[in-house]
Amino acid sequence: MASALPLNINIKEPRWDQGTFMGRAMHFFMVTDPRNVLLSSETLEDARRTVENYRLGIVKPGLTEDELWRAKYVYDSAFHPDTGEKMILIGRMAAQVPMNMTITGCMLTFYRTTPAVVFWQWINQSFNAVVNYTNRSGDAPITVNQLGAAYISATTGAVITALGLKSLTKHLPPIIGRFVPFAAVAAANCINIPFMRQRELKLGIPVMDEEGRRLGESTTAARQAIAQVVVSRIGMAVPAMAIPPVIMNALEKRAFMKRFPVLNAPVQVGLVGLCLVFATPLCCALFPQKSSMKVTSLEPELQAQIRESSPHTQKVYFNKGL
Repeated sequence: MASALPLNINIKEPRWDQGTFMGRAMHFFMVTDPRNVLLSSETLEDARRTVENYRLGIVKPGLTEDELWRAKYVYDSAFHPDTGEKMILIGRMAAQVPMNMTITGCMLTFYRTTPAVVFWQWINQSFNAVVNYTNRSGDAPITVNQLGAAYISATTGAVITALGLKSLTKHLPPIIGRFVPFAAVAAANCINIPFMRQRELKLGIPVMDEEGRRLGESTTAARQAIAQVVVSRIGMAVPAMAIPPVIMNALEKRAFMKRFPVLNAPVQVGLVGLCLVFATPLCCALFPQKSSMKVTSLEPELQAQIRESSPHTQKVYFNKGL
C-alpha cells in the first residue's frame, strides 16, 4: 500500500530553485505553457481544491507528489497569486504565446499603410491592457478611470511612435521599416505598464518577511517591481520582433513567396510563435517572481515601522507581477 503524501512539501514556492536563472526558467516554462489555456473550468477548480486543501493539511487519497506539483502549476497559471481570483483567460501568462504570435505576426506583416499600423497597434495595446491589469501586483483594486487613462496613454504613445518612425524610414532600406513595430511596442510598454499599475506607484505594494507575514506597503518596492516587468516585456518582444523580419525579408525575395503572397502572414505568425515559445518564459525568468529588497532601501517611515514590528528582519519580499 502506498504511503500518504507528506504535508511538508512547500507548494507556496516554485518547484525549482528560484535563486538561479535555470530554476526560474523551468518554473516559467510550466506557468506559460500554452496548453494550460485549453484546460476546462472543472480541471482548474479541481487543481484549486487540491492546492487549497493541501495547504490546510487535507490530502486527496492516492495523490502523488508529481500530481500535487502539476495541480500547483495549473492553479498558478489561472489564479492570481495575491487575490486568489481566477484571471481573465487572455490575460493569463499561458495565453501570451498564442495571443502575441497572432498580434505580433500581423503587426510585422501589415506595417506598410497608416490604417494598418493604427489598427494593429490599437489591438496590441488593448491586449496589453488586459495582461497588465490581470498580472498586476498586490490585492488593491484599480479604478475604471485609471484603467482608461493607462489604456489611452499607451495606445496613443504606441501609435505616435509607430507613425513617427514610419515616416522617418520612408527613404531607408525596407528592412529598417520592418523594425518600426518593435520600437512602438517598446515605447508603449514603458507607458502602459507604469500607467496600468499607477496605484501601486502611489500607494505601494505589499511587502512581507521571509515567513510571508505582511509588514506594510512600499512604493520603492513598486518602482523596482515595475521596472523589472518593463525590462522583461521588452526582452520578450526582441526575438519575436527582430528575428522574423530578417528571415521574412530574405524569404520575400524568393520566387515561391512571390507566387503565393498569401503565405506571408501565416509564415510570419509561425516564426513569431516559435520565438515566443522560448522568449516568454526565459524573459519572465530574468528576475525572481518573488523579488526582494533590503529594509534599508525602503522608505524611512516603513523602515521605522518594520524595525518596531519585526526588528530582526533584514530583507523584505514582494510579488513583482508579470
